Amino acid sequence: MSDRPAILVTGGAGYIGSHCCRALATAGYHPVVFDNFSTGHRSFVTGSVVTGDLADRATLTSAFAQHDIVAVMHFAASSLVGESVADPQKYYINNLAGTLSLLDAMRAAGCNRLVFSSTGAVYGNADSKALPESYPCAPINPYGASKWMIERVLADYRSAYGLGSFALRYFNASGADADGGIGELRDNETHLIPRAMMALQGHVPDFAVFGDDYGTPDGTAIRDYIHVTDLAAAHVLALKLLLQGHGGGAFNLGTGTGFSVREILGAIAAETGREVPHVVKPRRSGDPTYLVADPTAARETLKFRAAHSDLATIIRTAWAWHRKAHPLRADAPALSPAA
Repeated sequence: MSDRPAILVTGGAGYIGSHCCRALATAGYHPVVFDNFSTGHRSFVTGSVVTGDLADRATLTSAFAQHDIVAVMHFAASSLVGESVADPQKYYINNLAGTLSLLDAMRAAGCNRLVFSSTGAVYGNADSKALPESYPCAPINPYGASKWMIERVLADYRSAYGLGSFALRYFNASGADADGGIGELRDNETHLIPRAMMALQGHVPDFAVFGDDYGTPDGTAIRDYIHVTDLAAAHVLALKLLLQGHGGGAFNLGTGTGFSVREILGAIAAETGREVPHVVKPRRSGDPTYLVADPTAARETLKFRAAHSDLATIIRTAWAWHRKAHPLRADAPALSPAA
């Protein structure tokens, strides 16, 4: 057993969880990855591994006892907006019921500190202003709704049981680790940046821009992109506050700057020297027009400032990762040089 404080990281073999495990290890903690590997990757793991599902109470209980867990970082969840609209039951079972099982195991083990992976999707179809945490939460898809329900549960547990918990509302996680060892890698990729890069490499033949009739300057949806390395740093800051006795709360993790889909494709073209082949399709159900964070509260309380989230760094690190993870197909179509 490690002599460093042990942190249980559910979903620690996934994209964001694995980056956070690396940040934890660098900061002097021992990550204990709890993952069922349905979407995570064993090659991404940093620290110890417990293979299990949140619904498996016996395995959870054993993990807390064996590793003397002092706090939890909770990333394990289903996270595809479109899928959540088509199959909401999966999202309420995996996300909400899974979290309740985790909280039950935490209470039984006497562990009362949690950093939770929430989302900007809790705000729903917000207006064009950067969103503070006080903005009313009104999610418009089951994914966002499941995360908002968990936030309400955490607030109630904080009041009733003394649970110290941060709900960190991510905006668009992006980029990859600077050394190229881990990044976004999914069997069914839906996120804009990796999917566009896979289209350049010949792995996605049907890359589409969903909607060019939004009320934005170029007609495409606007999002706030934050580098995954910055997200990981924010989680460590939140953990340290909990270990110092802070009660927690809900905080946005974003930059305060939004980019449209067309601006992202332009940045990819600038980095790669090739235009991303695409077609325009109708908007997807559950996609808001504009989703940009007001990061003021995280700066003031967590002392967090994004250091790697300029668009050039996001695109450069993501492209380096994708060239390694998805080599160019021999039959990839010829691409047009960027203007």
